[in-house]
Formats: sequence, C-alpha cells, structure tokens
Amino acid sequence: MLPGVKDPGSDADRLGLIRKGLVSVIDSGPVLHFHHRSFEDFLLSPSLRQEHPELSDIQDRVHHEHQLTMLCLKTLVSSQLHFNMCSLESSIVKNVDIQPTTIPPPVSYSCQYWVDHLVNTPSAETLMEAVRFVMDEKLLFWLEAMSLLSKTYEASLILRRVLASKVCL
Repeated sequence: MLPGVKDPGSDADRLGLIRKGLVSVIDSGPVLHFHHRSFEDFLLSPSLRQEHPELSDIQDRVHHEHQLTMLCLKTLVSSQLHFNMCSLESSIVKNVDIQPTTIPPPVSYSCQYWVDHLVNTPSAETLMEAVRFVMDEKLLFWLEAMSLLSKTYEASLILRRVLASKVCL
C-alpha cells in the first residue's frame, strides 16, 4: 500500500478506483479493456521497466497468464458454474430469448478464455488437477454456459486446444 493512500477494500472497490483513474484509456464494463493501444504500449515498454523497476512485474506475461489461468479455473470449479445457469423453466428456449447478463461476468469470461491463458502457462500439477476436475465434473455445466453465450462452436475449438496442450488429462 502506498503511503497516504487508504485501502480501497474489496476487489470491486479497487477495480472502481482503477477505472476512475484510467477512464480516458479503458472501456467501461466488468473486464478491463484498453481502447488506446498507446497505453498498452506504454505498460509494456522497456523504458517503463528502466525508469520504474518496481513496476517491472506488470510486464511479466508468464506470471499474469498463470494468474489468469488460476482465476479462470477457480471460477470454473466453483459453484458459480452450475446446472441451469440462467434458471430457465424449460430447456426449449432460444438463446436469443436469454439475457446474457444473467451469466455473471467472471463466469462468462472464464468459460470463454480459460484455455487462452492455460496454453501460455507453464504446466503445473495444480492446473492439471483443476482442468481434470472441470472436464470430469463441470463439463456439461460449461457446455451449457457456452451455449447460453452463443459460443457452442467455440466450445469444440476450446476442447481441441485442451487436448493439444501440454496439460495431460
């Protein structure tokens, strides 16, 4: 914590402070997304590492991919991914009739992008165990969520990437 700066509390409070301070370079929404390429270039520039070595961790892609993989897998193995994600009364409902906002943003992001992070993460036993758990226990819930997100086609591509990755199932 920086001297003179009050602890903002929860992750949501911290994210709100980040958004408020960076409103000119990031999009609003549940996931941070830079809409100015120059800001991303700045964060990854060698000059930032030289001028501010204490911030060099932000450029450690492997570390961040590992962290994102862990967060995605943690979400997928949790009770946040469950049967009947949108509390539908019938299984005969068209995806266009479903409000995508009923799937929480962390679940939506994790379902769609966990493999993108996984393939860029050095293999570790804890990751393999979590992937096995998702494939063994949460696969149908994940497929349901992907269907509700209108990402059924991407689900098959994601499964192919898991099989082709360094993670042994």
